[in-house]
Amino acid sequence: MAYELPPLPYPNNALEPYIDATTMEIHHDRHHKAYVDNLNKALAGNAALESKSIDDLMKALSSSVPDAIKGPVRNNGGGHWNHSFFWRILGPKAGGAPTGKLADDIKAAFGSFDDFKAKFEAAGVGRFGSGWAWLVVNNGKLEIGSTANQDNPLMGKGIAGIEGTAILGVDVWEHAYYLKYQNKRADYLKAFWNVVNWNEVAKNYDAAKK
Repeated sequence: MAYELPPLPYPNNALEPYIDATTMEIHHDRHHKAYVDNLNKALAGNAALESKSIDDLMKALSSSVPDAIKGPVRNNGGGHWNHSFFWRILGPKAGGAPTGKLADDIKAAFGSFDDFKAKFEAAGVGRFGSGWAWLVVNNGKLEIGSTANQDNPLMGKGIAGIEGTAILGVDVWEHAYYLKYQNKRADYLKAFWNVVNWNEVAKNYDAAKK
């Protein structure tokens, strides 16, 4: 069964002025769609892999994906998973700060919410070239890390360099911000906090802790 491009859970202009409508349209309708299309091409004829959920496919990358298609599956499957995740943790009229257990544990792990934001932004700014910054739950603890290109924590430390369950992530590929922010990745990352859907992040956190 072919993977499908999920619809955005809000209109293209819903994240204005922080993420512009044109960027959202191009990012979702062209970039994400291309990852889905190319993933389906890479898996064509491999029924065992085609039947996996995208989560299970990412987890199986090192063990079950043949070397001949591992690169395309890593890049395009990662792109599909990462963007599907990304759209869900963004939202209109969002931002602010987390509450409850997530807020308490962020403070315990990083000192304060502001300290957490600074460390998370540093992970995004410090990722050379294209990639992602992540907040993950690893062995029950909150950790910040980053991955190159379309790698993600589900792929495991041997491939992605980090491990755990992602609960928050930000795309730092230039296509995510260049129309509005040009080369100012740091400005984009500061604006990102205005569109984080902390309710969704908290749901991710609760699921990761179970």
